[in-house]
Amino acid sequence: MKTLLRPAMSLLLLLTLITGLAYPALLTGAAHLLFPAQASGSLVRHEGRVIGSSLIGQSFTAPGYFWGRPSATANRPYDAGASGGSNQGPSNPALTEAVQARIQALRAADPANTAPVPVDLITASGSGLDPHISMAAARYQAARVAGARGMPLEHVQALIDRHAEGRQFGFLGEPRVNVLALNLELDRAPSR
Repeated sequence: MKTLLRPAMSLLLLLTLITGLAYPALLTGAAHLLFPAQASGSLVRHEGRVIGSSLIGQSFTAPGYFWGRPSATANRPYDAGASGGSNQGPSNPALTEAVQARIQALRAADPANTAPVPVDLITASGSGLDPHISMAAARYQAARVAGARGMPLEHVQALIDRHAEGRQFGFLGEPRVNVLALNLELDRAPSR
């Protein structure tokens, strides 16, 4: 029995060091060398400080900003530690009530807008952290944002078009806009 225990423990220790320490350290180092921004969390800096990540949505509620998808995280909006969907199916009355409340809030924020509300402005993504909205969702909000900022609508629409991201790999998903990047650009743009 002792003749088997010593080699087994030695092998366990060796494999723990290789797969538990050396391999993760090697991959982390390679990632920081090859993809430094992504390996650090795709952090977005503004005036020298970190204000978010391009991969995690943020809660914008002021009328002069584009609003992202609703967050399904429980504690606070876009809490990455609580990532996950709401698990509410289409026949769940709670989902219907939440969607109706979101539509009413969007209509109250921009009463002149009678266009159909894009679905991504009233339903959360699977993770509850999506930082993007569809082009339709951005265009739906353009008049409200332009009016709140005193900017020409054409200028806001041009900012949306400039920040449009195409389909991933040219065929996956739909064209979209990163809400944080668009709102930062709005803050840099002159009002009139």
